[in-house]
This record gives sequence, structure tokens and C-alpha cells, in this order.
Amino acid sequence: MRYGIVLFTSDRGITPAEAAATAEGAGFDTFYVPEHTHIPVVRAAAHPQTGDATLPDDRYLRTLDPWVALATAAAVTSRIGLSTAVALPAEHHPITLAKTIASLDHLSGGRVSLGVGFGWNTDELAHHGVPAGKRRTVLREHLDAMRAIWTEEEASFTGEFVNFGASWSWPKPVQKKIPVALGAAGGEKSFTWLAKHADGWITTPTEGELAPKIELLHRIWREHGNAGTPEIIALAGRPDPAQLAQWAEFGVTEVVFGMPDRSAEDVRGYLGRLAGKLGIGE
Repeated sequence: MRYGIVLFTSDRGITPAEAAATAEGAGFDTFYVPEHTHIPVVRAAAHPQTGDATLPDDRYLRTLDPWVALATAAAVTSRIGLSTAVALPAEHHPITLAKTIASLDHLSGGRVSLGVGFGWNTDELAHHGVPAGKRRTVLREHLDAMRAIWTEEEASFTGEFVNFGASWSWPKPVQKKIPVALGAAGGEKSFTWLAKHADGWITTPTEGELAPKIELLHRIWREHGNAGTPEIIALAGRPDPAQLAQWAEFGVTEVVFGMPDRSAEDVRGYLGRLAGKLGIGE
């Protein structure tokens, strides 16, 4: 089972570059950052944790661009994976975003994976022209269009929301396939979408008991004719040895811990202590 770190980036505290370099030095496998382009002041969408328009953290208002953040991290690391938990591809034109992600994978030597979400903030999505009832369709089309650009010499796509004719676009990613994990509440609808369009699942912070949800995911995965088993990336709080052992038994492939956007000194201390408890980097 791998271990990753997610930094809820902001314009204060440790930089993504220093956080990623510290995480790599401590022995962690993956460095994750989130995405919100902006937060509309007036919103109808309720936050999943608060149940209303209240935000649990003001970093939602201050989030750094994930791809710029990961590019700075790539420049000062050599091994650690670079990913998002989660990005919102529906808010970007897929031709442009495909170029950005392929460039990052090229320059990092093939270290990019993509954690994506449908987007709980439908008001934010609406500002990008995404209808609330079409979030899943838009995300699917954007991923399919980007995959065409990443893999085809002359890529084209025709869909409900994305259309472009035969086009050239390089660089191609170093990896033959950019891994995609869906960050969403575990349930039949999300898992069915995942089995068709993604490679794995990122749990939500309020997921609860994972065993029955992982069992459901594996069943739906098999029913859709997929080989092997999906990646399962679990968000965790404090490291609990018994829970970690149980998750490994259930099929969790990576556990991701949050780090504070505090000073570099504080974060270095935190990551060192966490690595020691996990027995990595020794």
C-alpha cells in the first residue's frame, strides 16, 4: 500500500514546491493538490461537509492553480507522483487542458495522474457554462477528448459539449495512459460511471465504512468487464495502524494524508513525524 500527501494549497504557508520536495524526501509516493478556480459569493450549492453555503475552510477562496502548483513541484523532485485531489476538468476547455497535462507529464518524466471530481459547487460550474444536470456528461466528454489528443496523431472529437476536427497536438504524455481516479461519494451511480470512464476511486473525507463500498465497487467493476481491480485511494486523518492494516486487506492501494498550509518548518516537522509513524523513508 502506497502513501501520499495532499496539500490544500493557498497563497500562504509552505509552497507546493517545498511541500513536494519534503514529502519526497520523507518517502511518500504521491503529492496531491486540489482545484477551485473561484468561489461565487452567492451560492445555492451546499458544501458536502457543512450542508449549507458555509465553507469549512477559507482556503477554498485562495486555492492555487493545480497545474502551476504541480509544475513547480515537478521542477524540484525526481520520483514522487504528481496528482490532484481533485481537479475539475469540466471547468476547462479540453484542448487546452490536454496540452497542460501532457506538458507536465513530459517535463516530469511520466509522473502525472489525474484525480477528478464532478464538482459539488454547481454555482462555480455554472460560471464556466456547465449545466448542473450535465456535470457527469461534461466530465466524461472532456476526459474522452483529452485522451484522444494524448493518444492519436490526428485527434478529433464529436460530442454534445466538445467538438473539434482532426488536429495535431504534441507533446504526447510519456505514459501510454494517464491514470484517472474519480473522487466522489461511494455509491452505485458514481461507481458505474467510474467503471466506464476511470481507473480508480478517491474516497471523500466523510465516506464512513469502506468495506461495503469497496465490495460494491469491485462488483460493478467486474460487471463492466474490466480486468484486474481498480485503484482505491483513501483519504485519512491520523495514522491508525489497525485501520491501515484493515484497509490494505480490503484492497485500498494508497492512503493519503493532509498537510497544513503552515510554515515550511512546521510542515517539515509534521511530515517527518508522520513518516516515522508509517515506517517509510527509513
